[in-house]
Amino acid sequence: MARIIPTEDVLVRMQRDLQRSLAGDKSAIRWSMAIDVAKCAGCHACTVGCIAENKLPPGVVYRPVLKEEVGRYPNVSRRFLPRPCMHCQNPPCVPVCPVGATYKNEQGVVVVNYQQCIGCRYCLAACPYSARTADFGEWYTQATPDAAGKIVGRKTADSGYETTPAAEYGKQWPKRGHASPVGNARKCHFCLHRLAVGMLPMCVTTCIGRATCFGNRNDPDSLIHAQLGSPRIYRLKEELGTEPAVYYLQ
Repeated sequence: MARIIPTEDVLVRMQRDLQRSLAGDKSAIRWSMAIDVAKCAGCHACTVGCIAENKLPPGVVYRPVLKEEVGRYPNVSRRFLPRPCMHCQNPPCVPVCPVGATYKNEQGVVVVNYQQCIGCRYCLAACPYSARTADFGEWYTQATPDAAGKIVGRKTADSGYETTPAAEYGKQWPKRGHASPVGNARKCHFCLHRLAVGMLPMCVTTCIGRATCFGNRNDPDSLIHAQLGSPRIYRLKEELGTEPAVYYLQ
């Protein structure tokens, strides 16, 4: 039997869904993500794309891909599980913040106010998904020499990446030093700076297997709305009552 080839890339549909939601009532938007584990090849393109998009330093990863062996010998296989922030409807990280630096915005995205965060890391301990990391101000190039006559070195290597201001939350954060976001808790924010200009999150666009679906779950005509109606859908640690906005298809 001939295989039916889709006439349209799902990215095109998700982009159209995104534009429709942004053109309507923004207060009715509730961003959600669905990750099809059966399609994830474990390529880590989403992880690398996220790091590049947000200029993340060593030790700060917003979207790791966890690996798990399933089955019993000799029928053993490996499964990959991308794990961004779950953007819970009842986020445990929010009430523990002593200064109110982390909160949920009107579109259901849990965010961090870097300028208000004091770096206590209570939220890191409270998150049951280990989806938060702390920025200790490290550099990839901190041990790179700058020897005379060399065409590469710290001054050359960091000029295009580590000293480029990050655009998180729609702001141009200063070059890495002692100012925010150094010293703060950091996490996935669904690429809010990209959503604001009508672009899908970087992890969605870089997924080679189209395993990640994103959109407004309140839009009945969206792809994400259809995905959430699948009998394959589940969420991580649902018993905790956190109500994650990130879903998985098994």
